[in-house]
Amino acid sequence: MAAHRLGCLCRPRLGLLGAQFSQRAAAGTEYRSAYSLDKLYPPRQDAAASASAPEEMQPATLDIPLARLTVSYCRSSGPGGQNVNKVNTKAEVRFHLASADWIPEAVREKMASMHRNKINRAGELIVNSEESRYQMRNLAICLEKIRTMVSEATEKPKVVSKETTQKLIERVEKMNRERLRQKKIHSNIKQSRKADFD
Repeated sequence: MAAHRLGCLCRPRLGLLGAQFSQRAAAGTEYRSAYSLDKLYPPRQDAAASASAPEEMQPATLDIPLARLTVSYCRSSGPGGQNVNKVNTKAEVRFHLASADWIPEAVREKMASMHRNKINRAGELIVNSEESRYQMRNLAICLEKIRTMVSEATEKPKVVSKETTQKLIERVEKMNRERLRQKKIHSNIKQSRKADFD
């Protein structure tokens, strides 16, 4: 009898909760974790402004298409205690570098030479992260690593002037002369310590 009363009391409440949840979902105010991907890796606001930018400027504010990436999760060796033995928190992101048309061709070639240790035989660039104990945060770290790789490959090397190179050469030659002079002094000191038994 008591179980029947409890069941009658719980049923309307469950109905109310379901109705409230569906109203929140319809209004777009459903619960989102602090570690959800849209909070850790928000979409860019100036997408229309970047469409008119030249190709060289785009990698600085690069949008990574998540549909073109292969994301997998596995056991992590990072922090988390016993949790790491039960939950797949390590994130691994891979994509085929040669066919990644969202990165300019010159940048792709430079990335291939800079990060050749992270490219497998199939030509996929592999980036992984196990820094955090949260899956979505590790995924966001992987995406940030990819963005950093692209920005590093986009940077042009600094052009050194002839005067600067000449100063550097003179400084190195002066250091070498001083080193050889100190070596000669040290050698003379050691020679003077030798006893002459003749």
